[in-house]
Amino acid sequence: MTTICIIPARGGSTGIPMKNLIKLNKKPLLYYSVIASLNSKFVSKTVVSTDDKKIAEYAQSLGAEVVIRPKKISGNMAGLESAIFYTLNHLKKSENYEPDIVVTLQNTSPFRTSQHIDNAISLLKKKSYDSLISGFKSKYLFWKSKGNFVIPINYDPMNRPRRQEMKKYFIENGAIYVTKYSSLKKFNSRVCGKTGLYEMTQPQSLEIDNYYDLFLAEHIIKCKKNES
Repeated sequence: MTTICIIPARGGSTGIPMKNLIKLNKKPLLYYSVIASLNSKFVSKTVVSTDDKKIAEYAQSLGAEVVIRPKKISGNMAGLESAIFYTLNHLKKSENYEPDIVVTLQNTSPFRTSQHIDNAISLLKKKSYDSLISGFKSKYLFWKSKGNFVIPINYDPMNRPRRQEMKKYFIENGAIYVTKYSSLKKFNSRVCGKTGLYEMTQPQSLEIDNYYDLFLAEHIIKCKKNES
């Protein structure tokens, strides 16, 4: 089965300007996703989707292919699906290429590794899922707004559970999406049909959305170095 990995990496970003090229442990954030994909034993084609020349040049220097996408699908309001489908349609027209499995990686997850990617792909195949997301186990108590008040989502405050008694909930961490190509076309979504979960730890799930997240990631790396 042929597997493509698509890595969306637009030039614009709000929390951190040019976030995809911001340095983490002296390497651009894009480095971690591209290298994880290139080192996967299942991914045969790694493509960075971008609208930015500097990002494109850096991605190519690492060994990834690049598909330049239009500005109209590169803004803050553009979803990942638009980049995914634009890339797949471009490859279909230019190379007559169609994969069996599509992996989508977001550059905000630097602690996701090639082993995580391979394990997620293996799980999708084994369980015959249409799609698979990555996430971590949550023991948080969730509330939502309702008018001027908040109401609980996953527990009864009058019968407050201990952490050991809480039901299993998972938080989608955005690190890995794996989708059958046939299901992607059918549902027009990377998360669709019979969906599975690949569980990661909470530290592995850290997402870099702002400078504080970047600080935490640097600290985690520093602690790992000290331990080793």
